[in-house]
Amino acid sequence: MMVGGIVSLILTKTIVSPLLPAIGLQVAAFILMVWARLTFGRRSFHLGADPTDGGLVTTGPYRFIRHPIYAAVCLFVWASVLGSPSLLTGAFALTVTVGAVVRVFCEEHLLVRKFPDYAVYSRTTKRMVPFVF
Repeated sequence: MMVGGIVSLILTKTIVSPLLPAIGLQVAAFILMVWARLTFGRRSFHLGADPTDGGLVTTGPYRFIRHPIYAAVCLFVWASVLGSPSLLTGAFALTVTVGAVVRVFCEEHLLVRKFPDYAVYSRTTKRMVPFVF
């Protein structure tokens, strides 16, 4: 779902916003994603929602939210909607967001089983939006 929504935004040439405030949000999303990828390391590049070996990561942006990469992707695509508001871009962003949330819940189910510390970590850190979700 995430890939399909992103590809659709690319194909409709609405992925990059022409609106300055939305561009700022997209830059912030890109920085968050790079920070999360660098913190997580090479093992973050996999297609499945399965946890990788190497231990639980709770540093960098993971101190504030448990899924900063998904949060960054969602922020980026919703900023696209700000720059090119339409039902179509909204539908693509919603598709990406639903896909991200589904992956979050799938990953968390697996993370609790693989890393016993995850339950404690999840009680003190929100999933994708600090102080909210």
